[in-house]
Amino acid sequence: MNTQQFLQLAIDLARSNVKEKGGRPFGAVIVRNGEVVATGVNTVLKTKDPTDHAEMRAIREASRVLGSELLSDCEIYASGEPCPMCQGAIQRADLKAVYYATPKEVAMEAKVVPAGSNPNIPFQYVEMANGSEPFELWTKRKENTE
Repeated sequence: MNTQQFLQLAIDLARSNVKEKGGRPFGAVIVRNGEVVATGVNTVLKTKDPTDHAEMRAIREASRVLGSELLSDCEIYASGEPCPMCQGAIQRADLKAVYYATPKEVAMEAKVVPAGSNPNIPFQYVEMANGSEPFELWTKRKENTE
């Protein structure tokens, strides 16, 4: 299969998600060496989980199937442009390429992005005496296992 065919699969998943499951119009496909490893659809409306995006579900499934949190030898094909959360997950999983069939402007025009999305929520660092303790424990654990 080629890029267009994998994107078509993502579009088909999204279409089915809307028509048959009442979900949002997002589908994602993760591919490794030309083979589909995992797929996902947006289930936010069903699960009431704001992180249950197609890309997130596909990444979780691919990580489970491949037994690794890193998907460096995989690409992701999405029906819509991945949101910032999904982009972060894609970068964290180290996917080697992202292809999408619909730009975010189309999703915004279709009012798929919830009205509650607020980019102005303040994030505030609060210094705590033991705030870095879990990270120090992690570092020691890593040093002892390497």
